Amino acid sequence: MSASSFAQVLRFVWRYWSQSPRKFAALVVLRVVSSLVDVATPFAAGGLVDALATREDRDPARGIEALAWLLALVLAFQCLRSAIEFIVIQFTGAAMKQLVGDAFASVQRFSADWHTNSFAGATVRKITRGMWAFDSLTDAMVFQFAPAFIIVLTISSIFLVRWPMLGVLVTLSILAYLAVSIGLSVAWVAPASSAAQAYDSRISAVLADCFTANPVVKAFAAETREEASFARLTEEWKARTLVSWNRGAWTGVAQSGVLLAMQAVMLGAGLWLWARGAAGAGDMASLVSVQLLVRGYLRDIGQHVRNAQRAINEMEDVAVFCETEPHVDDLPGAKALVVTHGRILFDDVTFGYAGAAEPLYDRFSLEIGAGEKIGLVGVSGAGKSTFVKLLQRLYDLDGGRILIDGQDIAKVSQASLRRAIGLVPQDPALFHRSIADNIAYGRPDATPAAIAKAAALAHADIFVDRLPNGYRTLVGERGVKLSGGERQRVAIARAILAATPILVLDEATSSLDSLSEALIRDAIDHLSAGRTTIVVAHRLSTVQRLDRILVFEAGRVVEEGAHKDLVVKPGGVYRRLFETQSAPAFSDASETRQQIHGLAS
Repeated sequence: MSASSFAQVLRFVWRYWSQSPRKFAALVVLRVVSSLVDVATPFAAGGLVDALATREDRDPARGIEALAWLLALVLAFQCLRSAIEFIVIQFTGAAMKQLVGDAFASVQRFSADWHTNSFAGATVRKITRGMWAFDSLTDAMVFQFAPAFIIVLTISSIFLVRWPMLGVLVTLSILAYLAVSIGLSVAWVAPASSAAQAYDSRISAVLADCFTANPVVKAFAAETREEASFARLTEEWKARTLVSWNRGAWTGVAQSGVLLAMQAVMLGAGLWLWARGAAGAGDMASLVSVQLLVRGYLRDIGQHVRNAQRAINEMEDVAVFCETEPHVDDLPGAKALVVTHGRILFDDVTFGYAGAAEPLYDRFSLEIGAGEKIGLVGVSGAGKSTFVKLLQRLYDLDGGRILIDGQDIAKVSQASLRRAIGLVPQDPALFHRSIADNIAYGRPDATPAAIAKAAALAHADIFVDRLPNGYRTLVGERGVKLSGGERQRVAIARAILAATPILVLDEATSSLDSLSEALIRDAIDHLSAGRTTIVVAHRLSTVQRLDRILVFEAGRVVEEGAHKDLVVKPGGVYRRLFETQSAPAFSDASETRQQIHGLAS
């Protein structure tokens, strides 16, 4: 981890620590007081030894008083530690809730491209791992680093005042220990830990990928192949993790060596002071207790330095998530979109994907009238899906503007824009929730009667009524328990219930059987009534009854008109598309390839 990344994580952690200033201040005060009590305990024990060891004029009251002070300090320390623990539970729980909520909100607002290029499983692992790493780091700071710092500083100061030579030796020993612990952990263990964390995320990503695509694995009997590939990945993970663990173990050996040397120095110096008469029996008892106290805290510091370093590594990803600005963000003062008619205007739009040699759209202009039903057709890569993505403002334009009822969509809030556009995609994603919840997703306050009515209009009731749990049936992850046609009808019912003024159907019937297509075409007729409708289609039967068909080619509209006019146009692109789809199902492959190349040229 670089110094800049380390500083970024510490700033990130401080943001959540500082969100509860009263609890944080209470923790600081209680931690200081409890540490001072802990330091006082060995010296109280030394006072008790002195009281009991004095032979002349033994005074039982003096011994009882010394014992009472010792017991009071022990009791006070335990009470303070318990109070700290209860406050930490509340403090850390609230901070973790806020942290994971912020990470979830940030990742949700990342661009469509980011989500397309990222493994969902790895992202989930990074967020949850970072959340628990925050808990580990907070515990280490509150229960180890802070008290150890206070105790070491206090004891060094006491020794420097009372026995300067011993104070200097103790201080130098402590500094040597901290230098070895922190230096090895940050410079030697941390890089190996970062490499291991990267492979840990890859394991989560591969697991999620294979489990999601399990039907494909089964279809090709690829279980053994996937297991072998996963074994190679886990072997890489093991190699890097063992390097990290071994370095941590060797760091522990070095820390133990320094601790042993420090104990020898402290006890040897104490014995020398006692031989010279500069320290009594009580002083020696205090010194033995103090060295055990310091050794315990420093030993734990060594372990917690490694834990803290690991926690900081694990929080690096979630810190980046929370501090990364959305790739497409609302402008300051963005207002809600108000759709009164549904007129859409692409005005001199220029747009190209990152890394592309030239823009896909170059000063592209198009107007769609209010309530008009438009079809977008053309070969793959012609710009149809990009048209839909730009309308949803999944990307910012390189030039020009897109207007809905005269309002620039770049100047309105994205939430209001997308609430105005109902989308039925080719492969609708459903949540692993009930059918009713999925239908009502765009209108969560819908009544059961409204949900059932939307399902009936989408012909989803045909299969829902046959299910034992009806609308309460869980659909599985991404809707895997339903067929493609059933998922499509649920998506259409969802769009019907949302009642958006603008409707986009993106290849909504391209992968369905004839019966499902007929039902869905009828549902689409109900869905599009009175709405501005855009239908993206490869299957031309979907667009034949629309008001206007736009034929896209390389980001341009090369033909437009009604089906009956375009299909008879000599040499027209639409006519060639139609004839290709109308050709016999088992026509010669070379002839089909020539037709496709002709359409694309």
